[in-house]
Amino acid sequence: MSFDGAFTHAMVGELSQQLVGGRVSKINQPYNNEVILTIRANRKSLPLLLSANPTFARIQITDIPYVNPVTPTNFTMMMRKYLSGAILTGISQAANDRVVHLDFTSRNELGDQVTLRLIIEIMARHSNVILIDLASSTILDTIKHVGSDQNRYRTLLPGGHYINPPAQDLTDPFESDAKEAVKALVRDYPNEDVLAQQLRHTYQGLGQDTALGLAKALHQAGDPVDLFSAFFKRFDQPEPVLVTNDKGKTGFNAFPYGQEHVTSKSFDSLSAMLDFYYQDRAERDRVQQQGSTLIHVVRNELKKNRTKLKKLQSTLKSAEDADEYRIKGELLTTYLTKVTRGMTSITLPNFYNDEKPLKISLSNQISPSQNAQKYFKKYNKLKASVSYVNDQMAKTNAEIDYLENISSQIELAAPKDLADIKAELQQGGYLRDHEHNQRSGKKKRRQVSKPEVFAASDGTKIEVGKNNLQNEKLTLHSAAKTDIWLHVKNMPGSHVIIHDANPSDQTLVEAATIAAYYSKARQSSSVPVDYVQVKKIRKPNGAKPGYVIYEGQKTLFVTPDREFVERLSTKQ
Repeated sequence: MSFDGAFTHAMVGELSQQLVGGRVSKINQPYNNEVILTIRANRKSLPLLLSANPTFARIQITDIPYVNPVTPTNFTMMMRKYLSGAILTGISQAANDRVVHLDFTSRNELGDQVTLRLIIEIMARHSNVILIDLASSTILDTIKHVGSDQNRYRTLLPGGHYINPPAQDLTDPFESDAKEAVKALVRDYPNEDVLAQQLRHTYQGLGQDTALGLAKALHQAGDPVDLFSAFFKRFDQPEPVLVTNDKGKTGFNAFPYGQEHVTSKSFDSLSAMLDFYYQDRAERDRVQQQGSTLIHVVRNELKKNRTKLKKLQSTLKSAEDADEYRIKGELLTTYLTKVTRGMTSITLPNFYNDEKPLKISLSNQISPSQNAQKYFKKYNKLKASVSYVNDQMAKTNAEIDYLENISSQIELAAPKDLADIKAELQQGGYLRDHEHNQRSGKKKRRQVSKPEVFAASDGTKIEVGKNNLQNEKLTLHSAAKTDIWLHVKNMPGSHVIIHDANPSDQTLVEAATIAAYYSKARQSSSVPVDYVQVKKIRKPNGAKPGYVIYEGQKTLFVTPDREFVERLSTKQ
C-alpha cells in the first residue's frame, strides 16, 4: 500500500498518542528533503521524521541513525528560530488527505505567545514541509520553494500566504455520514475490482490496496454499512503488517486486509514498520543523492579503463601475428634474387609450411633488401610491445577491480560512509580535493570513521569495515595479530574482524554471515567466506587502500540474512 489518506489517518492517531504535549529539543536536516524534530515527550526523546522525498514522502518516528551536515541549512536555521523549545499542542489531518498539521505554541523575540503550524504535504514529487504563522497563514519557510513558474495555483515562498492544496470533491470515509452511499455501491458493483475502483472515485484518500481491502470486506456476509464502519474503525487501532505477495512485491498496511497468497510480518507500531520497510530504499536514495559525484567519477573511470583494456586486447591480438612478419622477412631474404625493385607483390614457397605458396606485399619505392628489413622491423616492434601490453593489461585489470570494489562499496554504503570513500578517491587522484590548506599546500589530516560494531551470540566483539580506508585501518592497525579476519571469496566486500583468537564455530558462522551481507553477494545464497588469522594478512607494496593478500585460509559457506545481521548489531 502507499502512504494514502487512510494510512495517514492511522499515523496521525499513533503520533498524537506519543508526541502531543511534548517539547521540541532538537531540529536537524540531515538530508535535502527531510527534517527531523526531536520531541521530548513522556520522558522520552523521539525523533520525528518529516520527509518530502519525491519517492519516499512520509511522517513517522524513526530510529534509523543519521549524520548531520557540518553547516545547517537555511531551512534548519529558520525552523530552530521559531520551533526550538516549542510545545506540540496537536496533530491533525486535513480531511482524509495526505496533509498533516502539527500545531505548536512558542514565544517570539518579545516574549509573546505565538501559534505556529508545521505542515507536511505527502504528495509524491509535490511533497513539501511548510512552516506558517497560524494567525495570519503567512509562510515562514518551506523545505522546497515553489514559485509561480512551477505552480500557477499557489506559490510556496517565505512571506507568502499559505493556500491549501486543491480540494477533492470526494467524501471523507471517516465522517459519520460517509457510509450512506455504500449500500448502493455494493449493489451496483458486485465485482471486487470494479467496486474498488468506484470506492476510490467516491471516497477521499483511498490507495489501490486500501480500496481493494475495503471491497473485499464489503463482500463479506453482513450489512455493508456495518462492514464499512468496522473497516475504518480498524485504522484507529492499527495492527501494522508488512505483506509480500506471491510475486515477491512487498507493501505495508495499517492492519491485515485478508489478502490471499501473501506472507506477512507484524510490528508494534506504524513507525517501526516504516523504518523496516524504508530503511534500504530510503538509504539507497540518499546515497544516490549525496554520492552522485562519487558515482559519476567511478563510472567514468570504469568506462575509461574498460575502453583502454579493449584497445590493449586488440594490440595483443595483433602481436599474435608477429611471426607472420618474421617469416615474410626471412622468405624475402632467402629469395632476394627473385625480387626486383618496383614490384608490389611476390608469391614465394613457404618452407615453414610445406613449401605452400605465400603472397607477400611489397613497396615499389624501396629496394628488395629494404622490403625484407621492413618486415623484420614490424616483427621486432610487435614482439617488444607484447611485454609492455601484458604489463598494461595487468595494471588496467587491477584498476578495474579496484573501481568495481569502490562502486560496490558505494552501493552498500550508508550516507555517513561516503566521506571516507570521497577521501579515498581524493587521495588516489580520481577526485579533486578542494579542502586542502591553500596557505601551506598541505592537506588536512582526516580522521577515518569508525567501523560498524556487532556482538556475536556469545558476546564476542565483531567489527566491520564499510569502505577501504576503514578496512585498512581495521585490519592492519586496529586488530590484534591473533584476531580472525573474514572476507567473501574473490568478490568485493568488507573486512570483518572477530576480536578473539579462538572463536566458537557459531561465532565464525555469524561473522561470516555479516561478511556475506556486507558484500556484493548480499542477494546471493551459499556465499563462500574465507577466514584466517590477521597475522597471515599482508598488504603488497604500492597496493591500493584496503587491498591485502593472504594464505592458509579456510572457507565457510553462508547465506546473507538482513534480519539476522540486524539482531547482532550493537546500534539497537
